[in-house]
Amino acid sequence: MNKYGKALFCVPLAWLKYVILKLKHGRDFSARGMAIVSPFTEITQEKGSYLHIGCMLKMHNGAKLRVRHGGTLNIGDRFGMSNGCVVTAYECITIGDDVMLGPNVLIYDQDHDYRVPDGVAAGKYKTTPIEIGNNVWIGANSVILRGTILGDNCVVGAGTILKGKFPPYSRILQKRETEVIERNTENR
Repeated sequence: MNKYGKALFCVPLAWLKYVILKLKHGRDFSARGMAIVSPFTEITQEKGSYLHIGCMLKMHNGAKLRVRHGGTLNIGDRFGMSNGCVVTAYECITIGDDVMLGPNVLIYDQDHDYRVPDGVAAGKYKTTPIEIGNNVWIGANSVILRGTILGDNCVVGAGTILKGKFPPYSRILQKRETEVIERNTENR
């Protein structure tokens, strides 16, 4: 299907998802302008949470926006999510304008609190807000952890795991070493 045919299907689908969210959450949901949303995406908002989506949201197959009870997710204009991306807000995630996510990017403002009685099974979380500035590119398979602040015009290399504060115009990548250990075939 060409991009125009896809838009004829995906734009009304986005509008339908927006209408359902608006009816269910009232003032706690807002969206501006047109969006292109694949049928195989998820936008979930729990009671007592807030979700704002700017204009020209683009969500590809498997992309998920999740706002949990008490959480806030603010998304700027022209935000794009490639296949398999997940953004989950338990406290607060703010994403600026012109932000693009490569495939399988994960953004979580929470960690399981394994130190509480019953550990992870207790379902308790530690949360810290995330801020992503304007004009940011986050490469494939990157993970943005709670407490991360990315300044404007940052580029995050593929496969990077981020936590901390990064100034505007940063290029962020994690270098890895590949070690090859040859197996001695003579001593089998």
